[in-house]
Amino acid sequence: MATLIPPSPAAATTPPATGLNPAAAQQQKVDYLNLPCPIPYEEIHREALMSLKPELFEGMRFDFTKGLNQKFSLSHSVMMGPTEIPSQSSETIKIPTAHYEFGANFIDPKLMLFGRVMTDGRLNARLKCDLTENLTLKGNAQLTNEPHMSHGMFNFDYKGSDYRTQFQLGNGALFGASYIQSVTPHLSLGGEVFWAGQHRKSGIGYAARYNTDKMVATGQVASTGMVALSYVQKVSEKVSLASDFMYNYMSRDVTASFGYDYILRQCRLRGKIDSNGVVAAFLEERFNMGLNFLLSAEIDHRKNDYKFGFGLTVGE
Repeated sequence: MATLIPPSPAAATTPPATGLNPAAAQQQKVDYLNLPCPIPYEEIHREALMSLKPELFEGMRFDFTKGLNQKFSLSHSVMMGPTEIPSQSSETIKIPTAHYEFGANFIDPKLMLFGRVMTDGRLNARLKCDLTENLTLKGNAQLTNEPHMSHGMFNFDYKGSDYRTQFQLGNGALFGASYIQSVTPHLSLGGEVFWAGQHRKSGIGYAARYNTDKMVATGQVASTGMVALSYVQKVSEKVSLASDFMYNYMSRDVTASFGYDYILRQCRLRGKIDSNGVVAAFLEERFNMGLNFLLSAEIDHRKNDYKFGFGLTVGE
């Protein structure tokens, strides 16, 4: 006959398993006083733009950068290819052009200066200066011989513990301000306002960004009529897929696109296809240290327009 064994006192006092230990439950609690700092408001679509907006070009391009010391370097760029001119017909009219660009760069941990001079008389300049650990001054300007085409802008960026704010000041009585705040470890919300006194226009916008280790989703809407949605899925450390949706509820223009970003050991391939019938691809191949080969292609099936380019980049 079987003997009944009474349960031990230890077993009787052991609480039932709940599937979640106290340490894991404590880790799940969100410390809202110690949230991460979000990325700047103007860069909320950064991951999507890397795949969907590569630096496409047409024709031939050659870039050479020579470092004179650890902080100062010179650059030379030669670009030859067609330039589109406005036309009332549906066909694209292009004329062959070529220009040379000379640049000077100064890079320091707290100060960066970039200047470019082109043969057509244009001068581009950029500035980034860390005034304090949290306050950064950014500036960019373009000077040209054409009347009313020169412009300049200064940005003051302040980085807080869990927020970022920016104030813009530009010529033509342009004023702008933006603010973005982390509300959870993965979600950040923000808004912007601007006033263009020269054109008597003002606007306001809102944005949201949700990011994890595997995905990034963003949404932006503005009173100018723009609605922008983007989504990036990180398939692996080297492969990312991206899509976006652009809608203007004033002009009723709608565009959707899908792109990819594939990083190999010696090259990086990016491309996209959109609802307007445009297919594009951009390849960066590293031949050796300081020597890169560029290949760009874009096909617009609706306009029957084809753009192909190749280039070399020498120097770091």
